Amino acid sequence: MAAVLAVCTSMVTITQAAAAEPQYFAAQRVGDRPPMGWNSWNKFGCDINEDLIRGAADALVSSGMKDAGYQYVNIDDCWAEQNRTADGKLEPNHEKFPHGIKALADYVHGLGLKLGIYTSAGTQTCQKTMPGALDHEEADAQSFADWGVDYLKYDNCNNQGRPAIERYTKMGDAIKKTGRPMIYALCEWGENQPWTWGRDAGAQLWRTTGDISDNWGSMTGILDQQVGLEKYSGPGGWNDPDMLEVGNGGMTDAEYRSHFSLWALLNAPLLAGNDLPAMSAANKKILENKDVIALDQDWAGTQGHKIRDDGDTEVWTKPMSDGSAAVVLFNRGSATAAMSTTAKDLGLKGRDYRVRDLWSGTETETAGTLRAAVPSHGSAVFRVWPATHPAAAPMTTLALPSPDYVPADRPLTTTLKVTNDGSTPIADVRTTVTAPAGWKLDGPGSFTAPVVLPGKSWQKQVTFKPVSPSGDHVTLTAKASYLTLWGKRELTSEGTSPLVSRPPSGTTALSKAPWMSSDNGWGPVERGTSNGEADAGDGHRITIAGTAYDDGIGAHAPSSVQIYVGAGCTSVSALVGLDDENSGGSVGFRLLGDGKELAATGVMHPGDQAQPLSAQLSGVQVLELSVNDAGDGNTNDHADWANATITC
Repeated sequence: MAAVLAVCTSMVTITQAAAAEPQYFAAQRVGDRPPMGWNSWNKFGCDINEDLIRGAADALVSSGMKDAGYQYVNIDDCWAEQNRTADGKLEPNHEKFPHGIKALADYVHGLGLKLGIYTSAGTQTCQKTMPGALDHEEADAQSFADWGVDYLKYDNCNNQGRPAIERYTKMGDAIKKTGRPMIYALCEWGENQPWTWGRDAGAQLWRTTGDISDNWGSMTGILDQQVGLEKYSGPGGWNDPDMLEVGNGGMTDAEYRSHFSLWALLNAPLLAGNDLPAMSAANKKILENKDVIALDQDWAGTQGHKIRDDGDTEVWTKPMSDGSAAVVLFNRGSATAAMSTTAKDLGLKGRDYRVRDLWSGTETETAGTLRAAVPSHGSAVFRVWPATHPAAAPMTTLALPSPDYVPADRPLTTTLKVTNDGSTPIADVRTTVTAPAGWKLDGPGSFTAPVVLPGKSWQKQVTFKPVSPSGDHVTLTAKASYLTLWGKRELTSEGTSPLVSRPPSGTTALSKAPWMSSDNGWGPVERGTSNGEADAGDGHRITIAGTAYDDGIGAHAPSSVQIYVGAGCTSVSALVGLDDENSGGSVGFRLLGDGKELAATGVMHPGDQAQPLSAQLSGVQVLELSVNDAGDGNTNDHADWANATITC
């Protein structure tokens, strides 16, 4: 009888857990939630060995990332010998992995982690350092199972033009035949809409795009391609916008926070790709933010989606399993932006709401409006719960908006604003503004307001005059203190705008002119050379259809270069085309003035002769050189603006 009671007690405990979370049992299955872990490729490429992988596994534990939910340690390309054994099997590279993958898996498992591995659905992997699995699916899947592998990333290189569904389904069947639970990740680059057939092929995730690069243009370009795919994602099968670049140095902390927040909202696999043992405190704080991770790992598995697009600013939201909603206010612009949305827009109903800022941890209350001053390339991330009454200080924002750009020879006027979006008043509001270096205040810098009522704002106009502006940006800073029913609160606002000057009089090469901003689909935009690879300064001499050019701009779609011309320039011209350094790709070129198209090409292909592209600039304040991917993805889209010049 005692044994029966013990069994019944255990069953009650499990039943209670299942009631609290309907996915309790399913959560034990492979792929029921987006996988979290680390992959070697983004930071180390082919420069890997077993010591590096062990070190990453150790760091995953010691850094606290394992406790935050990161589980997989994934080896990417270049781990195997270049040839198979006499009996047709893969073998680890003797120098890099002398003790074999099985020993490495045992080590990783001993830390309470799981091991992942890589190959391609082709004759060779992408780096051509090792055999692919095409026509060796069963043998390779069995090897992985025998070694104790828990995750397979299956790439798409050297596929011999054979049908994708056939190739990927064959590996999915082979994995199933081994009997070993294993995450199966299709890395098909979204070429054949794998979100429509990936589950049927046995996969738990499928890449939706080409590879990510550690830069703003690549990250945002991939984000744009996720719109509309949310209906294909859910427990057991996830859209994969590629791995995280957080900590690899190509983006700012604000950009990395946006990258991480949006990937979490998309239920993306969270696979770090940085140097874990050398991880900075700032990057650790991003990757281990459990409030943001909770968005990604929510058991309901409903993917977030974009609900508003106002150009440079976007609103993304995700319904959560507990009846709350997450929201990301995302600013793609070059200056700090005042942004807002409402609880109603997020699909919530009620008269009062509890709000948690997922980056600061601050909790406030709102009557329905969610507002923030969002820095350039940054995001504000909130989780919002319906509430019955105010239980925290009102959501209050301090804004000192900065314009899209600041001419170095003109005064800058903006409006200091305090807004109370809560249900209770704030009182004794005291604010100060600080002039940026090289500028001075034209008037007072301190202000007070006795009270700001619920749903109301208080504001003052502030002007700064240039004295000796320098640098690339102007940063405006304001502080405020105020009293609430829950005590005293303080706020700081910092807005940043590009500092701009016109190009000199005469004709100037755009490769040498000052740029307001530049975004690129892969690596940085290059001055004077082709795009080359992913790093700065690695381009080649610009060459289009066999003709070489000594100057120009090398880009990779999607790409944008913005130049302030201040209505003081008359014309721009260039010879445009795809660079000969790649044999694939297709792009379109556009010249834009203040956001309006001035001139454009049709779709251009490899081998096309360079095409002249020019425009008149009368009255134009900002010129933009834009390259798009012609609608077929941006693989190999190396675009040149040869001999690009501006006349002022």
